[in-house]
Amino acid sequence: MRTLQIDVVALPLARPFAISRGTRTAVTVIRVTLEQNGFIGQGECTPTARYGETPESVQAMLEAVRADVEAGLSHDDLQQRLPAGAARNVLDCALWRLDAARTHQTLWQKSRFSQPPSVVTAETLSLDTQENMALAAAEAVSRGAILLKIKLDRDAVLEKVAAIRAAAPRATLIIDANEAWSGLDLESLLVALKAYSIAMVEQPLPAGQDHDLQRFKHPIPVCADESCHTRADIAELRDRYEMVNIKLDKCGGLTEALAMMEAARAQNMRVMVGCMLGSSLAMEAALPVAVNAEFIDLDGPIWLAADSSPFLSYSQGRIWL
Repeated sequence: MRTLQIDVVALPLARPFAISRGTRTAVTVIRVTLEQNGFIGQGECTPTARYGETPESVQAMLEAVRADVEAGLSHDDLQQRLPAGAARNVLDCALWRLDAARTHQTLWQKSRFSQPPSVVTAETLSLDTQENMALAAAEAVSRGAILLKIKLDRDAVLEKVAAIRAAAPRATLIIDANEAWSGLDLESLLVALKAYSIAMVEQPLPAGQDHDLQRFKHPIPVCADESCHTRADIAELRDRYEMVNIKLDKCGGLTEALAMMEAARAQNMRVMVGCMLGSSLAMEAALPVAVNAEFIDLDGPIWLAADSSPFLSYSQGRIWL
């Protein structure tokens, strides 16, 4: 017999985190603990308002399937019982870890991927003034950051990028617009950004309103984030995007994330693995997908005032495993 424990945990941030949709000083996560015959599996998810989720709504979804989970709900059955999103993610990851524990395996062994010594992860530059973003970039590279992800809205885009590039001349730079570039001349903007050796631009237009990306050849690869949730989305996005961002909280867990990786490959699309704000417990679950991605953005824990077990090690622009 299994038992299911659900905990709602508030995690203060070490500093404000700002994107085009607003600023946060804390994040609320849901943690699940499954226990079965002395073996334990845990998961963590971050309910996201952009997708109509709250901690209360996710908790209610988990309570609705409690009886089935405690009766032995399988991975496959879970995919049918809950829709893609945070609630399914937290249960799926807990089931992966429980199954690994019961078979005396690590998550790496269970997923059948080799564990590397480390992976490069992006360090995010929160949306701020041009001067503060340049200072943040300089500080990040002084600590060894290799890949910087720049959060931007529609204001002073080129000025901010120029200042950041001057502060971090050797870093790889990627941009996340979080759907904020409606009404801008995208073709001209991407051409101008190419001069700063930008490696990728993420979700410049709102999901469902991104057809303008079809009309011109992109001088910089464009990545779908809010437009891409599950494998079912991928084939229809290939005429607008070169890359998809796989996030466990969007797609509903490691099971779907691995399927998305294969679906993207089948469409000759490149892959990024991202995250919501959260602890190492959430980031570790995404690593079997991340090792197969071109860009990894799993820096959630470095924004927290205090991390949680399994305490991944972040230094020199890498997650050390």
